[in-house]
Amino acid sequence: MSDSVKTTVKCQDPGDGSGDVIIDLPQDVLAAMNVGLGDLLTIEMVEGSIVLKPIRDADTES
Repeated sequence: MSDSVKTTVKCQDPGDGSGDVIIDLPQDVLAAMNVGLGDLLTIEMVEGSIVLKPIRDADTES
């Protein structure tokens, strides 16, 4: 996917003391990225923005 989708989300504390955060990605963002529940994403900071990209499994040969 070469087009970017920008959105603002709210970070939520899971309440387990882990220091992790949970974000709910809107369905339109998930659809634009072609990802769903259980898919893995990379996360990085690029020019002040958080960039998520799907990790595509290279071992999916049939």
